[in-house]
Amino acid sequence: MARHSLKGSERTALPGAVAKGRADPRERLEVSVVLRRRGAEALRARVRGLASGDRSAERMSREEFARQHGAAPADIARVKRFARAHGLAVVQEDAPRRTVILSGTVADMEKAFAVELKVFEHGRGSYRGREGPVRLPSELKGVVEAVLGLDNRPQARPHFRMRPGRQAATSGSFRPTDLASLYQFPAGNGQGECIAIVELGGGYQPADLAAYFGALQIGVPEVVAVSVDHGRNQPTGDLNGPDTEVMLDIEVAGAIAPGALIAVYFAPNTDAGFLDAVTTAIHDGTRRPSVVSISWGGPESSWTPQAMTALDDALQAAAALGVTVCVASGDNGSSDGVDDGADHVDFPASSPHALGCGGTSLTASGGSIASEVVWNDGAQGGAGGGGVSAVFPLPTWQQGLTVTQTGGQAQALAERGVPDVSADADPRTGYQVRVDGVDTVVGGTSAVAPLWAGLIARVNASFGAPIGYLNPGAYQDGAAFNDVTSGNNGDFAASPGWDACTGLGSPDGAALAAALAKAPPPAPAPGKRKRKAKGSARGRRR
Repeated sequence: MARHSLKGSERTALPGAVAKGRADPRERLEVSVVLRRRGAEALRARVRGLASGDRSAERMSREEFARQHGAAPADIARVKRFARAHGLAVVQEDAPRRTVILSGTVADMEKAFAVELKVFEHGRGSYRGREGPVRLPSELKGVVEAVLGLDNRPQARPHFRMRPGRQAATSGSFRPTDLASLYQFPAGNGQGECIAIVELGGGYQPADLAAYFGALQIGVPEVVAVSVDHGRNQPTGDLNGPDTEVMLDIEVAGAIAPGALIAVYFAPNTDAGFLDAVTTAIHDGTRRPSVVSISWGGPESSWTPQAMTALDDALQAAAALGVTVCVASGDNGSSDGVDDGADHVDFPASSPHALGCGGTSLTASGGSIASEVVWNDGAQGGAGGGGVSAVFPLPTWQQGLTVTQTGGQAQALAERGVPDVSADADPRTGYQVRVDGVDTVVGGTSAVAPLWAGLIARVNASFGAPIGYLNPGAYQDGAAFNDVTSGNNGDFAASPGWDACTGLGSPDGAALAAALAKAPPPAPAPGKRKRKAKGSARGRRR
């Protein structure tokens, strides 16, 4: 049988990882097979129109999108025949997400995809992995765009930082509601909206949510846990673990928009889990999120091209559906934690279809912002992620910008610049949260993504329609931001206007809402989910 290498599927071992032998041939696993899109060029043209500032046809309904741009039934049938021929079971097929999930043993997967799966050990544990490309039979060439999940190495890391001393006094830190006031957020509570939060581990305790929001004297938002690829709400009890990410995201978004439904999509921390969580949230026809918050990511160099392409395609779908996707830009400055001496940016924040969220250090006095500079805590090693993508070309809305080096040299921005926007992320001036029964202070760009998501939910609710793909419009109105012009994140320095540390700056929420109100209104989507006001805590799981 003729085999063809799947473009962009090549894998190498993690740095320092050592192969310890073949994976157990009897081990069962699941893989996500991503299929080509119907009407792909039409969708790209639509998104290009949005990128040029045309919002008149911004929103498609999820039902319309599925008909025009989901996977073709014939392509799904081809994958199902392939699965039967190789002893694999079809666990799920989802045409809007263009995904078929297959289950089988290691031995069957090796034969089906012409790979060899091994156990690798490295400094942080072990994983099942492969080297080289996935190879597909001729009948799937051009039909399948990605095969994810054969390798289960951790794909992303959460972007939060604990305040030094953790449980020390909260002086200099903020409640999310304090920041909403300082950043002049418009009135409202996001009633009727849904904020999707992507999590790749950890969990939340309803009792903590009740205590936290009770202390803020606001109603507890309705929170639901959505299982993706067998992920679930599973608190670890470890403040240094993913629970802190989960609770930070829920508490920040929920404090800003307590009237919104908070849907938390739990998935495994793999490339397949990450993609499946994002696509499940974007195409969720039951909860219909209008904004997605993602506080996980990794350097562009740590992703396979097939995974990056699939995830960027998902974010293009979000743009067409009128869903804003806010993504943390990372907490390791201009290197993004890569120790090769070069500059790196974090993905998926580097996707031009994501709103990349960077970090500042904020101080306040008398209910107003006293100062705001780039977050860069050299002593602790934390700094807001930002720089220039090595993968994505320069978007239309960033043309003509310059990037400034720390030494003062400025040059034309040639590729996608990160981040787009920012807000307080310094753990020393961080967010007061409650995690696993402990009141503490947390920072990191992880806090910025849900803060922006809460702001967008408020604006969406006030407009009665989602603002959707925010990037093009944001770059047209600098008055909607507090320009941050002091500090650096390593190799890049703040400067007037956009910069590779804090983007356009932190939000002036009222000005942003006013600027967006002047733009042509987005087309309403049929079937918008309406919800009655909720008066008390649920913390429910569904």
